[in-house]
Amino acid sequence: MGTYINIGNAGFQRARNGEYVDKSGLISVVNNTLCTERCFSCVSRSRRFGKSMAAKMLCAYYDQSCDSRSLFSDLQIASDPSFERHLNKYPVIFLDISDFVTRFKDEDIVRQMDAELKADVYEAYSDVPVRDRDDLMAYLIRIVAAKQQQFVFIIDEWDAICREFKPGTKAMDEYVNWLRRMFKGGQTMQVFAGVYMTGILPIKKYKTQSAMNNFLEYSMIKAGPLSQYFGFTKDEVRALAEKHGMDFDELEKWYDGYQIGRMSSMFNPNSVMQAIYNDSCESYWASTGAYDAITGYIKMNYEGLKDDIIRMLAGGRCKVNPTKFQNDMSVIHSKDDVLTVLIHLGYLSYDRNKEECYIPNREVAGEMVNAVEASNWKNVIDALQASEELLQATLDGDEQAVALGVDAAHDEHTSILSYNNENSLACVLSIAYYYARNDYVMHRELATGKGFADIVLIPRKNVDSPAIVLELKCDKGANSAIDQIHRKNYPAKVAEYADRLLLVGINYDRETKQHTCHIESYSDKG
Repeated sequence: MGTYINIGNAGFQRARNGEYVDKSGLISVVNNTLCTERCFSCVSRSRRFGKSMAAKMLCAYYDQSCDSRSLFSDLQIASDPSFERHLNKYPVIFLDISDFVTRFKDEDIVRQMDAELKADVYEAYSDVPVRDRDDLMAYLIRIVAAKQQQFVFIIDEWDAICREFKPGTKAMDEYVNWLRRMFKGGQTMQVFAGVYMTGILPIKKYKTQSAMNNFLEYSMIKAGPLSQYFGFTKDEVRALAEKHGMDFDELEKWYDGYQIGRMSSMFNPNSVMQAIYNDSCESYWASTGAYDAITGYIKMNYEGLKDDIIRMLAGGRCKVNPTKFQNDMSVIHSKDDVLTVLIHLGYLSYDRNKEECYIPNREVAGEMVNAVEASNWKNVIDALQASEELLQATLDGDEQAVALGVDAAHDEHTSILSYNNENSLACVLSIAYYYARNDYVMHRELATGKGFADIVLIPRKNVDSPAIVLELKCDKGANSAIDQIHRKNYPAKVAEYADRLLLVGINYDRETKQHTCHIESYSDKG
């Protein structure tokens, strides 16, 4: 067993010793690429989405220095036709680039890495001599010629050097050349049965493009057939919740919401497991290490960025064009670039069909608020803080306080919204009632008996609070809004809350630029 070659299956064994959700179907996908022109794969996901776990699993499966049959015999891959064909059949080189970035901060990092890998491979193949001018690739070529056996190369955090060193630096230039030498040379196909890499960012538009354009890419934006293997599905989390006595609805509220490829609802796996281990749903996102990055991007405040962040904090979605991003965190030119980075970092989810991004869940929303506060967006911070008082005033039936609270929210956001219709008022109220998302599910334009309710707040499970129907008007009076609720039979949609239902009518007077509010319990007219 070496440091980089044939490291065995201990890493995956540890995973199987604990709570393991079966993601072994990934192996079948990779198996189908081995020894073909499609044998180069790169998976990019945000931190804590299972990339390193998958790399350990692949090492355990392919590594010829160990017997891993018992680790996989009860998993999905065991029934796959390719299982026996590739199980423990290859010499495997495993490289975690972030380890070198941690150890070597100078620009000789690539030469240090190549030298250490070559020395470790020599330990395993000492009968094949190293020549004076051999780099790692030259030595591997001669080993394959002598042994007639190809390697599997697995690289974790492949883009760590790209994130640490800017384009044009010596380290980056040497890394580009190293990647080209390893994976684009004339004898690359002879040396490697397969290459599998993971990272945070996709690779197409780095300066490494000429060295890496033969890789199949699977990202947060374009996940391909690997969607289900990174992140937890609803069924997987539901099974975990039942097994450990956790509230599935709480896990869903905190950690669901990612749309990855064809999987429309994926959970952050690390956060789910942390919640189970700690028996508590709360934010575990800070451990991802990306907080400083998001704060820096938000502070860039490109035109329209603040508007989009506010809209998403209010539960909305924003259009984004991810195709212009150069996949380099140091090269940010526009709002679209910032939003695309946040998608790759896991702070936003991406709906590929609609080309929209949004905040996926409560955990990430909380971290986004923290980043906004650190960015000194005072008007947004004040509005978010006032939202708790607005919700309480609504529950207390304090009509004047609600009207004043909406006035304040209006004043804060007139610069970002065309405030001349009921839809604009709904946007402002979505922001103003941000705090309500802790205890409520907010629906905009919810279909009802004879129309659409502008905003409906449905209590989350185990929340002892009334449902709230908000109807919005301009220049028609708050009582008119309440009358419309009854006339269109809006409460029918929330019939189960009929005994605990608040009807809230809010009107905006364009002339006075003031709001009025009327609140009543549904039972008042029932």
